[in-house]
Amino acid sequence: MTDPGVLADRLAALPRIRELPRSELAWLAEHGEVHTLKAGTIVARKGERIEYRWIILDGHVAAQADRGGGPRRVADWYAGDVTGMLPYSRMKGPPGDNFVALDSELLAFKDDLFPQLVQHCPGLTALTVHQMIDRARSFNTSDLQDEKMVALGKLSAGLAHELNNPASAAVRGAKQLQGTLDDADCASRSLGAAGLSAQAIATIEEVRVMCLQQADGAVLSPIQQADREDEIAAWLDRPGVDSARAGVLADTSVTMTALDSLAEVSAGDTLDAALGWIAAGCSTHALARDIEQAATRIHDLVASVKRFTYMDAAAGPEPVDVRFGLRDTMRVLAAKARGKGVAVTLEAEADLPRAHAIGSELNQVWLNLLDNALDAVSGGPALSGTGACDRSRAHGPLSRYAPLRERGHHRRHRSVLAHRRTPHLTA
Repeated sequence: MTDPGVLADRLAALPRIRELPRSELAWLAEHGEVHTLKAGTIVARKGERIEYRWIILDGHVAAQADRGGGPRRVADWYAGDVTGMLPYSRMKGPPGDNFVALDSELLAFKDDLFPQLVQHCPGLTALTVHQMIDRARSFNTSDLQDEKMVALGKLSAGLAHELNNPASAAVRGAKQLQGTLDDADCASRSLGAAGLSAQAIATIEEVRVMCLQQADGAVLSPIQQADREDEIAAWLDRPGVDSARAGVLADTSVTMTALDSLAEVSAGDTLDAALGWIAAGCSTHALARDIEQAATRIHDLVASVKRFTYMDAAAGPEPVDVRFGLRDTMRVLAAKARGKGVAVTLEAEADLPRAHAIGSELNQVWLNLLDNALDAVSGGPALSGTGACDRSRAHGPLSRYAPLRERGHHRRHRSVLAHRRTPHLTA
């Protein structure tokens, strides 16, 4: 059994505790129990009621919690720190396991001693109340940081998936473009060496312009497209002409009449050179359009993320367009929706008033709602979001958010993400 006088001297040498009156240190030394614990010992399990308050005499005690990314250290206590059940705390149990990180000595006080401890040790009580406030602030900050990291992970995963497709298309198109440029250069030299008449050159140019025009009218079905390609291939099946160009020409607006006019002014190798030049030009322009579309898609995605995160916005509240926030959120989670086979639609009023809010935090609300809804549904159903102004409750609560729900085949639920016409809206 530890001598109370010696124990009081040990307490007087500890940081923080040394500032307490000697009378309080003596009371603590007389009523506390010294616990010697090995590293790895669990002193308080997650969710279970804590029955002790500890003053750490020597060693290291820590707390860890799992907030979705695996166990992580959230608090550390060393010699002189007070932990466990603190006075006036509403905490029922720790958010994670509290364990001994290094071999430690703890001065423990059972909860039935708390009334006497508060009465005889007002200095320690005040010290632990301040410590409780600091601990709550630290935990809240840690929770907020964890939420931000989880949101960043979701945003990064969705953005990476969304950017991968257009980026891959742009790289693939650029590689193919190098080959078509070589083909176009070769075809140009062959055509220039053919010694064509002015009429032949004019006809070839007319057909080329027609081919460079994007096909208009109704979109052909796969069967119709195959029939068109077979028809052009049959036309190309003549001496000295490469029928492999049928696929390229079938994707253009060229008509069989135009091809006939081309055959009237050239034949054999000359016709093949003309068709090669036309096909190479069509392929080059088509690939350039594909690269432009891919780059535009990337630009739009980056713009959506910038709007979603409000990277260039002020830190405080400002007028926020709720419709843009909802649409950008849906774009960020589009990859997850496609992966689950869920169609997501949004209906927002054109005159939806702006909300006075911190845009990035408001978008976090939309992200959580939509992400939770996607987690709750399986392949097949659709999610419908509606943004509307509830004028009947203009002076009611500042905001109302109803979760996105599943819409199946036999019932339909309309989700409302509503903003009332009020001067301020906070998420």
